Amino acid sequence: MKTAIATLKSASPYSPSRQHFTPKLERELNDAYEQRTWREKGHYDPDGHLLIPPMMFKNAIAAAAQYMGMQVPGKGKSTYTKHFEAGVIIPDAITLTQTRENVESITLSQNADGKRGSGTRVMRIFPIVNEWKGQLKILVLDDILTEDVVREHLIRTGQFIGIGRWRPRQGGMNGRFEVEKFTWKDGL
Repeated sequence: MKTAIATLKSASPYSPSRQHFTPKLERELNDAYEQRTWREKGHYDPDGHLLIPPMMFKNAIAAAAQYMGMQVPGKGKSTYTKHFEAGVIIPDAITLTQTRENVESITLSQNADGKRGSGTRVMRIFPIVNEWKGQLKILVLDDILTEDVVREHLIRTGQFIGIGRWRPRQGGMNGRFEVEKFTWKDGL
């Protein structure tokens, strides 16, 4: 097993949109519910700090592998996609400095049913972090994934796939990041 440690820095804002099931209060209007519960769209640690979940990065790197279609040398037309899907573990979230209490918000006109072009629009509020930085640990179990391959895929993930709401992979602009530093070592 190999371990990659990457220092990531935002290149565009990060905005989570976690589905939550906070119940409505009796006789609460939709706008009041949105105003009261928008912070619940973020992921938080027990101390209330905003997190970027590890599965966001895991899924984004696998999407980058599919997007890039880079072929594994000596394996015909086989690409790295399945190797990133099964051979990589991201054990920890990135903890941000923002908390549930001080995270900023953005109010946007969104499709009421979440489907692009459906017609009915409503105002929605989302948490937003304009700048962030953190370390991402990637455990590489598959020997086919070399240091250069993992680094290149992580760089492309930040450029073309992104994380969070309205990321590039979904036609948006948020969630892009740069790889400031990348180290590779044997074991944990």
